[in-house]
Amino acid sequence: MAPAQGRLSDEDEADDRGGAGGDSAPPAFRQAVEALRSARLRPEVEVDPTRAPQRLAPYAYALEAAVVHGDEDLADGRLVLLHDPAGHDAWHGTFRLVTLVRAELEPEMAADPLLPEVSWSWLTGALEARGLSYAEASGTVTRAGSYYFGGLAERRPATQIEIRASWTPREGRGGVPDTAAHLAAWCDLLTQIAGLPPVTGHGPGPVDAGVVSLPQRRGPQAP
Repeated sequence: MAPAQGRLSDEDEADDRGGAGGDSAPPAFRQAVEALRSARLRPEVEVDPTRAPQRLAPYAYALEAAVVHGDEDLADGRLVLLHDPAGHDAWHGTFRLVTLVRAELEPEMAADPLLPEVSWSWLTGALEARGLSYAEASGTVTRAGSYYFGGLAERRPATQIEIRASWTPREGRGGVPDTAAHLAAWCDLLTQIAGLPPVTGHGPGPVDAGVVSLPQRRGPQAP
């Protein structure tokens, strides 16, 4: 399994691409970020730090990820950890996780009328399958279709699913949430929307969320 810091280099750490805030950040935020950086995930998920938004909270750290099988990117997304030591009324806590996940779907899956509800259940199911407590979950599921004409007419119609969501992780000892587990659950969502078979079991690897499944979208089939 690859570490969540992925291809993070010394140069990346020096210019703080993810937005960790350096020594000026509160200890709880630094611990939460370090847990994200050291988490170990499925080898198909490539994770790297990216520039964090500057105006959503006093402290922020961001990761981007792609599910890669062979030479093909099956799904990608972004996860942002926000922290406001003073607390936030809308969050009901001092930390917030914000995500964007997207993937291209096969036509039979894209046509399923239950796609939005099932896609949202993949997120909540991934969190619950890992025993994670969270609050104030909200978000949107968007299904967008593309049709090609003229010089692009030979391309097949394509449909993309996009999940935008945010939730408040339960804070543990010292006010620090288990960000590594939340990252693992988020990667479970990524691999599920990518069409990879789940890996059941305990420990750092993915678990079967036990939610309703739609037809396999693409990628490798379960052995």
